[in-house]
Amino acid sequence: MDRAGPQPSRRRLLRGAVALAAAPYALLPTTRAMARPRPYDYPSTEWQPASSSNYTVANRPTTYAIDRVIIHVTQETYADTLAIFQNPQKKVSAHYVVRSADGHIAQCVREADVAWHAGNWDYNTRSIGIEHEGWVDDPSYFTDELYQESARLTAAICDRYGIPKDRTHILGHAEVPGADHTDPGPNWDWTRYMRLVDSA
Repeated sequence: MDRAGPQPSRRRLLRGAVALAAAPYALLPTTRAMARPRPYDYPSTEWQPASSSNYTVANRPTTYAIDRVIIHVTQETYADTLAIFQNPQKKVSAHYVVRSADGHIAQCVREADVAWHAGNWDYNTRSIGIEHEGWVDDPSYFTDELYQESARLTAAICDRYGIPKDRTHILGHAEVPGADHTDPGPNWDWTRYMRLVDSA
């Protein structure tokens, strides 16, 4: 018996060649497709691009330094938030949206670009905005999964740009100068969140 094991028959080899030749060309990997950069900046995110009418194309941190993370609460469902960011009439976006039920993260704007989330142009240019599914007056949306995955994301952003992991540099939308929003609201557990960011 051949030590390499049974060899495929000539007929099986020919069938395989025919099947490969019949495969749609688009399904075959190409060097160009493999070399294309991924649109997202954080592993395991889902790319859900905002309308190009809802953010400013930039080349951060070259054009603007990134030194803040701003925490938001959507006041909408996850799906409705993505739809709003994709609507060119809304003139709003954030870099990321975190789903309540499982902490799943969608990226809507590249970190290099300026999302329109803070209501303050200076803070928009220098920050990453993270929206969290839920309502400020309903703490049931602030699940363990949401806190944990958001904290990992925030920690990764801080590490990437050298942002201190403190409440001066990780702030709520309500803390942005001139903001007329109250999110993330009194039910957001900052002590817990910052502990998770530190340990992420």
